[in-house]
Amino acid sequence: MSSDPPNVEPSILRAFSPLDGLKNENLRALARKTILRELPQGRLLFKEGDTDKRTYYLVSGAIELLADGRIVGTIRGGTPDARHPIAPTLPRRCSARVATDRIEYLAIDSDMLDVLITWDQTGIYEVGELQAGSASPGDWMTTLLQNRAFHRVPPANLQAVFMRMQRMNFAAGDVVIRQGDEGDYFYVIVEGRCVVSRETPLNREGIRLAELGMGETFGEEALISGAGRNATVSMLTDGVLMRLAKDDFNTLLNEPMLQWVDLEQAKEIIARGGLWLDVRLPSEYEHGHPEPSVNVPLYFIRIKLKTIDQSVPYVVVCDNGRRSSAAAYILSERGFDAHVLRGGIAAKDLAESLLGNTGIR
Repeated sequence: MSSDPPNVEPSILRAFSPLDGLKNENLRALARKTILRELPQGRLLFKEGDTDKRTYYLVSGAIELLADGRIVGTIRGGTPDARHPIAPTLPRRCSARVATDRIEYLAIDSDMLDVLITWDQTGIYEVGELQAGSASPGDWMTTLLQNRAFHRVPPANLQAVFMRMQRMNFAAGDVVIRQGDEGDYFYVIVEGRCVVSRETPLNREGIRLAELGMGETFGEEALISGAGRNATVSMLTDGVLMRLAKDDFNTLLNEPMLQWVDLEQAKEIIARGGLWLDVRLPSEYEHGHPEPSVNVPLYFIRIKLKTIDQSVPYVVVCDNGRRSSAAAYILSERGFDAHVLRGGIAAKDLAESLLGNTGIR
């Protein structure tokens, strides 16, 4: 029976540059997210011309570097040359082939690593200072930093986010946010699990929508749209949450993560194979919508994430931009290429243009 590759020890990461400059808690958090991998002789670690944003480090064994099919260099684990990332320039200027029986190596998401290192070096504290007593200090932070949407947030903003977050302890059964209430905070789960439920006219007890765990977030829809909470979130277990106040969230996270476009930019995205993602209610959608489009109402967006094709760029629309910006934020958090149509389709000029040129029907 095969087993999962082991996580790397922090001491192994410490042997590489610039990982050796990370604060201890941040290094341990990165180690918990990094796998020590193996590759047999003759296999390629990467190919010349590759553009995959991954940072490779050679832990043991040896590799040959090939350009135009010719060997142009060799790197052996444990040597000074191996302390640095292997051929980091993109596109790759060479291929890397395993020259020994096998190699051990690390492959780390380059964007996440860049954000982590930059934030680490601009910060004045270690992650443990934010969450004394946490069973796994830093794990929720590295989970957020692995999120590609957070790569658009300036490191200084991330530092301010973590500094302004408040730590909150909850017991199993506690209600964190209640459906219908005004939005006041954005939440990140540090420890424990939460359940999301929504009341309906036919089910006052609430329909169970989802479970959330460490590193997952909630509460952003009401902050962005200005509407009331559209679901209730309660604790399934005892847990710890970090919360960020509405004004801080909108200033530090919301605006940097959203990609606003005007109508002409939106049309260019659609012409390149994108789709309109209309997050209004089905009744609004049937009354008139842009083409080509899909309809996923905002309150269903989390539930329907697995049915939305992540390979397609989207221009998210609603009537005035409030619901669509909330939906785009959720999509961006989860790695979608989501843009927001500024002003929404109810704006007079936009509506007329879409009716005439884009095929609202």
